[in-house]
Amino acid sequence: MVSIQSKWRYLFMFLGVQLVVMALLSREGYQKRVNYFIRIFRKTDAAGRNHTAGGGAGGSDVYANLSVLAKVHSAAEQMPYCPKTSPYTSGPIHVSFPSGLTLAEVQRKNPMVVRGGRYRPPNCEARHRTAIIIPHRSREHHLKFLLYYLHPFLQRQQLNYGIYIIHQAGNYTFNRAKLMNVGFREAMREEDWDCLFFHDVDLIPEDDRNTYTCDSNPKHAAVAMDKFGYKLPYKMYFGGVSALTPLHYLKMNGFPNNYWGWGGEDDDIGVRVSLGGMIITRPSLKVGRYKMIKHKLDKGNDVNPKRFNMLSKTRQTWKLDGMNTAEYEVVSRHYLPLYTNITVNIGTEAGLHAVPPTPPPPPRAAGKGGPVSSAKASTELKDNRPRS
Repeated sequence: MVSIQSKWRYLFMFLGVQLVVMALLSREGYQKRVNYFIRIFRKTDAAGRNHTAGGGAGGSDVYANLSVLAKVHSAAEQMPYCPKTSPYTSGPIHVSFPSGLTLAEVQRKNPMVVRGGRYRPPNCEARHRTAIIIPHRSREHHLKFLLYYLHPFLQRQQLNYGIYIIHQAGNYTFNRAKLMNVGFREAMREEDWDCLFFHDVDLIPEDDRNTYTCDSNPKHAAVAMDKFGYKLPYKMYFGGVSALTPLHYLKMNGFPNNYWGWGGEDDDIGVRVSLGGMIITRPSLKVGRYKMIKHKLDKGNDVNPKRFNMLSKTRQTWKLDGMNTAEYEVVSRHYLPLYTNITVNIGTEAGLHAVPPTPPPPPRAAGKGGPVSSAKASTELKDNRPRS
């Protein structure tokens, strides 16, 4: 028979263990470790989905379900429509930028993407046809990362899609909005797309529930970028990634053509949405998350000093400057394995074929009566040209 003294001993031991456990649980960071072990025992669904909140390290592999998509439907002569909500989307995606990534590796991991960067679901008829328009110049390093994530991201959404890179020829100041006008026209000439996404090359989506389809009004998709602390910087912000139907685009007369350099065009486009009688729709901050590839200020894309003055006049200029006045020349069109590359001449501020003003003659060499040497003059002329 257990003595009373033994009972008290066991009782004190039990209370001591409880106190130790409570102390451990109260320690900073211990709760996270407990949650980790709890998640190990949680049952996941059949698709292997990860439902942790937010992106980053907790997200899933964007290529996780692509092998399932490769099974071609053959039970009926005519394929059924894809479900309204894709069963392959899984929420947050883990995004990182491994060194040594090549376009050849991206192509290998996306065997169902065909010439020109086109894709159709193999086992159902897509409900949406989306063109991705990417303004571009000298961003090949960023482009390979975007393609690495964007192709499987769109395939998981069961979209019929195509990716267009609109490359600005020459070294004159970059003009993002005009390149987007070009992208709209050239993409619509090739196919009757029902939605067009205008996408910066350095933004990677972090949640595949952020569907690349259009809404009844223009949609701003990149509402929560990491560089802004995953918050919308201001109410009328329309930058990074946005989506329009052809009807939306026509109502707002497309995008402005006269914003040369960085800044201003996104706000101008946001004002055009309102002037066209529409509103901006957005996904939630939890879903519309993007990670920006860190980079230095682009050469040839200096801050536009005229942007605020131009923005103040948008109400007077939006019908006079837009898709109805966009002039350009297609230099080349190449249907590459992962995208369609369209190189275009969009001219300068002076016009499509106008030559930029000639810099003033170089000063005479100090202490000499004659002109500077031809080599030095050539260098100074180059330095006086617009930065690119």
